[in-house]
Amino acid sequence: MDDIKFRKIIIKAKRKIFSEMAGNNLSHFEGEGFDFVELREYHFGDDVRKIDWKVTAKKQKPYIKIFKEEKELNVVIVSLLGGSVYFGSKRFKQDVIAELFALLSFSAVKNQDNFSSVIFTNRAELYTKPTKKMYGAYKGVEEILEFDPLGKEVDYKELVAYLRNRIKRRSIIFLLGDFIGDIDISLLAKKHEVVSLVVRDRLEESPPAIGYANLLDPSSKKYVQMDLDEGSLKKYKKMIKENDAKLFKHFIKNRVRFTKIYTDEEPFVKISKLLR
Repeated sequence: MDDIKFRKIIIKAKRKIFSEMAGNNLSHFEGEGFDFVELREYHFGDDVRKIDWKVTAKKQKPYIKIFKEEKELNVVIVSLLGGSVYFGSKRFKQDVIAELFALLSFSAVKNQDNFSSVIFTNRAELYTKPTKKMYGAYKGVEEILEFDPLGKEVDYKELVAYLRNRIKRRSIIFLLGDFIGDIDISLLAKKHEVVSLVVRDRLEESPPAIGYANLLDPSSKKYVQMDLDEGSLKKYKKMIKENDAKLFKHFIKNRVRFTKIYTDEEPFVKISKLLR
């Protein structure tokens, strides 16, 4: 592991989260760490995310679910480290995921919320038990930076099955990854509050036309020869746009909060806007 990179991520994230400057901290996670109590009619100003659409359809008027707040939230941070995160024109996507983990785990420590971490590919590679200690944040960042994603691919079906079986208590689950492929997390979102942080690099979304090139597929660790001409790149960019349109529509339908973070952007700014 690169000790300098590790220290930079830790120092930067701690400064952002624990700074005494007003307005420079992530708000308390607004997860639904609640027990269901009852239904009542919707009143102006209520959170529309709490509307029970089945009851609303039956009654022909909007009803919302009322919850009893628990004392603390259970935060689960899942790093999706397939081979495709081993890429970046400014920073590796894997490094950005490590910084996001640091920000989220330090926020949990500050708020005295339990947090646990998972590194997942097509299976759970690493799992740490819930903790409120700073050491858990340090250890999680270290594990992400040390992990070798090459030759691995994320299986989202297995991910959902694993988390549904592993996490019994309703939690706020942060998924950190690049989210490329056929993705369905609807079953997970029914039980938990899910927040997806989509990490991308601008070069992977809009590569230059360079003609024939011998490229390494980071998921299979095999070299493939490709003709990166204008025609093939046009098809590729269309595929990425279609992937994201389908992905974001899926998130919205299942009330999953999300944002896209590029490797040349400031992660703290993006997730602050999302969580506030």
